Amino acid sequence: MLTRNLLSVNVPCLRGFSSAAASFLRTGDTLKLSRIFTSEDVLEYSKVSHDSNPLHFDSESARNAGFEDRLVHGMLVAALFPKIISSHFPGAIYVSQSLHFRLPVYIGEEIVGEVEATNIREQKNRCLVKFRTACFKNGAIVIDGEAMAILPAPAVEQANTSA
Repeated sequence: MLTRNLLSVNVPCLRGFSSAAASFLRTGDTLKLSRIFTSEDVLEYSKVSHDSNPLHFDSESARNAGFEDRLVHGMLVAALFPKIISSHFPGAIYVSQSLHFRLPVYIGEEIVGEVEATNIREQKNRCLVKFRTACFKNGAIVIDGEAMAILPAPAVEQANTSA
């Protein structure tokens, strides 16, 4: 009998779509989404988060602090990660996220969010997935980190156990 360490092998999970052709998530799979954040996005996020830092609303304050212009909230940019995961796996449960803010994001810039599955482990008819997360502008990393999510209703391909 072949025993495998599920932390170091590809354990595919069925994506949360109903489809005749099953798509599986494997270690190394990357999902992306691009977005341009607007002044309205920043205002709406500020209302919900109660973060009214002038760096987000006043160009002069932002320039006085050493930035080119008004900033998009870092946490708003980082919200791309759960959006990417939940849009591919409806019902996913976001477990954790670490973040490193590398560069500022300005209103009107196109940001590409990316999540890459780095570890997949089956657990009680679900998959616990570790993702490398990163956001880019013009190819430069603005935010990176790691996320963990529980993906619902996995389908696991049976490993070939014959010798």
